[in-house]
Amino acid sequence: MKVLGITGGVGCGKSKVLTYLAEHYNAHICQLDEVAKELQKKGTSCYNKIIEEFGEKILRTDGELDRYKLGEIVFSDKEKRLKLNEIVHPEVKNWVKNDISQKEKENIPFYVIEAALLPGAGYEDICNEFWYIYTQESIRRKRLKESRGYSDEKITNMIDSQASEEVYKKICHVVIDNSGNFEDTMKQIGEML
Repeated sequence: MKVLGITGGVGCGKSKVLTYLAEHYNAHICQLDEVAKELQKKGTSCYNKIIEEFGEKILRTDGELDRYKLGEIVFSDKEKRLKLNEIVHPEVKNWVKNDISQKEKENIPFYVIEAALLPGAGYEDICNEFWYIYTQESIRRKRLKESRGYSDEKITNMIDSQASEEVYKKICHVVIDNSGNFEDTMKQIGEML
């Protein structure tokens, strides 16, 4: 089984690439954000550590994490973002290792790990290759406004909080340019696989 790490900034079109890989290459998709959300549900050790660090002001009325409030805190304060990552990342990584072992037994040909913050997150020993899904910033901004209704300020904060294009390109083995039409993207993926 080949393990690919797919990364790229917010709004670069990773979701569409992942859907394509699942549908056309029988890849199992593991989105680290989704795994992290599951591991941060009320009552988990991860949840308890987050509350201990950030306080109850980040809770919804039902006691679950208010991801919007937590996001506002960590996207505007690098130290707090690093602290949250120190709590969440080790638990997510352990879960992923166990899931890879399970999928290997099921003869899955490709296991794809996706995360915007994959570079430097400690998956170098897990992934055979890292792929950077690149998209011009102006296109990313347009997509985020149209699909998610984000403000310019929120988009700027999110982009600024993520790794730079240079970091992605330095760490990743493959760059897929998703700035044009998706047929071009599919062709690039086919050449790499």
